Amino acid sequence: MPGKPRSPKGQAKLLLTRLIEEYPEARCELAHANPFELLAATILSAQCTDVRVNMVTPALFARYPTPADLAEAEVSELEDLIRSTGFFHNKAKSLLGMAQALVERFDSVVPGAMEDLVTIPGVGRKTANVVRSVALGLPGLPVDTHVLRLSARLGLTEQDDPVKVEHELNAMIPAMERGTFGLRLILHGRRICAARKPNCSACTLADFCPSAGK
Repeated sequence: MPGKPRSPKGQAKLLLTRLIEEYPEARCELAHANPFELLAATILSAQCTDVRVNMVTPALFARYPTPADLAEAEVSELEDLIRSTGFFHNKAKSLLGMAQALVERFDSVVPGAMEDLVTIPGVGRKTANVVRSVALGLPGLPVDTHVLRLSARLGLTEQDDPVKVEHELNAMIPAMERGTFGLRLILHGRRICAARKPNCSACTLADFCPSAGK
């Protein structure tokens, strides 16, 4: 068996190989038909499960199929449609602001540039990277709590700021692998490397993970 990687970059290379083998099916679980729908679904997914969001979005997109339709929505009706996702007042405000921004500034098209996406209400770097990598075919590595936790446990970074972690990981992961790398880390965090009690005995990364068994 080859020795353990001696650098974070070597660690990331081996990690990428193992995760591809372990989770070949990795994909975004938010149901969507286009970038606009994924953007809306990702906004709704804050502090909510993908399963719950997928129960809400069919009616939402049937009622408001385009940014122009959503931009004209009545707040009370919109809130009723998304109520079960939690924090529905703030999410309705973000959805309206997002749709209005798309209509007014981007000709109703979801932009691909990070610097444009993060100017849209309700859209931070994590959401922007989801849309870029999943719906637009562009490089994007969303850093959520799973990615943040696992990248530290695996010795890839000592940072705890999501933006700094994103930049460090981007330097180690090939551009077009970043989105699926993040999705696979998320799956591993959900299934094996839980926050409170990681299942190291079942982990395919345990032989080179510096945190294994600790």
